[in-house]
Amino acid sequence: MNRQPIGVFDSGLGGLTAVKELISLLPNENIIYLGDTARVPYGTKSHDTILRYAKEDISFLKTQDVKLIIVACGTVSSALSVEPINDIDIPIISVVKPAAKAAINKSRNNKIGVIGTPATVKNGCYERTIKEFSDAEVFSKACTLFVPLVEAGHFGENDPLATLAAEEYLPEFKEKGVDTLILGCTHYPLLSDVIKKILPNTELINSGAETAKEAKELLEKNNLLNDSTSEGTLKCFVTDNIEGFNDNAFRFLGKDFKQSAELTRL
Repeated sequence: MNRQPIGVFDSGLGGLTAVKELISLLPNENIIYLGDTARVPYGTKSHDTILRYAKEDISFLKTQDVKLIIVACGTVSSALSVEPINDIDIPIISVVKPAAKAAINKSRNNKIGVIGTPATVKNGCYERTIKEFSDAEVFSKACTLFVPLVEAGHFGENDPLATLAAEEYLPEFKEKGVDTLILGCTHYPLLSDVIKKILPNTELINSGAETAKEAKELLEKNNLLNDSTSEGTLKCFVTDNIEGFNDNAFRFLGKDFKQSAELTRL
């Protein structure tokens, strides 16, 4: 058994949706979260810049003595699917493969949709991964406005801005008969109610939740679970705007954020 923390990172607040699932599945685990709020969003950056940011994020988490790193960022996960970082001596899980496998298992008609940042969609990582395991048709769409809307608090079922964006991006998935949609960014689960209004009969795949399940399996397999009976701790670091993070973290965690984030430099 191992009481070292699990490390999780994202460009901003979105990765806290994956943390929420981790806490639910592994309540005794300690978690270190890094939100690179000074450089959010990653999804509009170049491939080389995204990789540089990822290496810096991972280097920081390694200084926290983590036993596992979860890349709770669809954009970084897509970049690493093309160009992995090979000198990491800690297990690392990204969101692409768990979400792709879940979509294959859920789809009834082999028509799978993917929404993500421009970088994720341009990369084509979900299409490639799905094709490794299935002959399903894959339809992808970049939803550029979703991350800034969520970060600004516009994601409720009846929010007019979120609804307007969803009406712009999503109807084509219904037209193509997609029955399963991968939320290819960890910000997007907060938009689930809005998305369901446009696609009421479509199964939504929460990439953060699927990744949390894979993390649990990996820790169990490698005898790395925390054997403490105490509730695990959550410690958050951000690279900018502590107040904004503290004020909005509860939206992503689904509960009060008990402790202030700490400012760090990468």
